[in-house]
Amino acid sequence: MTQLVTEKEQQEAVSALEELISVPSYNQAAEDGAPFGRGIRNALDKMMEICERLGFKTYEDPDGYYGYAEVGEGDKIFGVICHLDTVPAGDPKAWEHDPFKGTVVNDAVYGRGSQDDKGPGIAALFAVKALMDHGYKFNQRIRFIYGTDEEILWRGIAQYNKKESQIDSGISPDAEFPLIYAEKGLQQSYLVGPGTDQLKLSLKNAFNAVPDKAVYDGPKQDEVKAALDKHDFEYTSYENSITVLGKSVHAMLAPQGTNAVLRLAIALDDVFDFKPLDFIGKLFKEDATGTNLLGDVEDESGHLTINISSLEINEKETQMQIDLRIPVTVDRDKLLEKLAQRVAPYDLKYVHFDYVAPLYVPKDSKLIQTLMDVYKEQTGDTTATPQISGGATFARTMNNCVAFGGMLPTTPDYMHQANEQWPLKDMFKAMEIYAQAIKRLCVD
Repeated sequence: MTQLVTEKEQQEAVSALEELISVPSYNQAAEDGAPFGRGIRNALDKMMEICERLGFKTYEDPDGYYGYAEVGEGDKIFGVICHLDTVPAGDPKAWEHDPFKGTVVNDAVYGRGSQDDKGPGIAALFAVKALMDHGYKFNQRIRFIYGTDEEILWRGIAQYNKKESQIDSGISPDAEFPLIYAEKGLQQSYLVGPGTDQLKLSLKNAFNAVPDKAVYDGPKQDEVKAALDKHDFEYTSYENSITVLGKSVHAMLAPQGTNAVLRLAIALDDVFDFKPLDFIGKLFKEDATGTNLLGDVEDESGHLTINISSLEINEKETQMQIDLRIPVTVDRDKLLEKLAQRVAPYDLKYVHFDYVAPLYVPKDSKLIQTLMDVYKEQTGDTTATPQISGGATFARTMNNCVAFGGMLPTTPDYMHQANEQWPLKDMFKAMEIYAQAIKRLCVD
């Protein structure tokens, strides 16, 4: 098979990525024309500038929510769905080099966004540029769509979907090869009930993480310790507080973690007579698959997972924060109706917060068969199979779209970590995979 991406496009891609990393783009206070902060809007401006230099037609939302760049003609659109926002750099002392000065160090592109998602977005863009340089004519429009709020609430891509044409098929280069054909539905909700004057808790954590610590500084500590010992739950105590210990994992992997909030609640339920605590202590317990609560809920995309990440109790109210990853073929409305019925005897009420619909593209579709064939040919990994995920990518916001790369299975994972970097050899391999795949899908 003829190599499509030349050294010229490789080096141009590296230079463009260095430019883009050098524009810090994490969520900050809104400004006029910059709903997620001036940095993200600057990154959108820079991306449009790079695309225009390459010969793409561009459109930038004047309110700063999204932009797109396209090449080709026709009624059909093949989308490449990317995002320009990143998480913050965190502690600068943890970085060996400036996170916002894109540089090549030890044969890797270094800086925040190099893996997530500026790097893969640039790789896919210059893969299409390689096809343009070879003189290929596209049988549809290839549209690069740039979201600006992927790390928070997806408001940028929501505005795109309200205002712009839908794609006919596409990819999101924001995950791992070979590809993800199914992503579970993501439901985030609250369970709300009465308060009590017996104890007070403020265990507040992110929806999407299993908490590894839960601190209790209320009454009856000796009895709580005895309950923790009875259940063989690990904890430490110091002066007038108890810290229950667990193991933190992403909510989509909740059964692999140890939920410290649940363990503390189970112990508290042994000590205090309070119905909302009975829900955890006597029904839910530590069952991150939800089987005790909702029965056996699974399909080809895997088992339901439930993470209760936060528990707040005061005199007025009890509130629990829950994250559900729902298998793709399960009826969500019926599931949530059953959930509401099951929690009601514990004086708890179900309250909706946010929902992201699942992704499912049949494995025998032309899109998946083509992408898998190209991946196998380019890597020699003939045993690779399409994957499922409890996570969420922008692919699920579009028609007939899957997450395809850009990380190889062997690429060290630096996403959201200090010293984020993408090895050049992996970047160049991803570029060739994208070029070959888009050629096969979009060139007659």
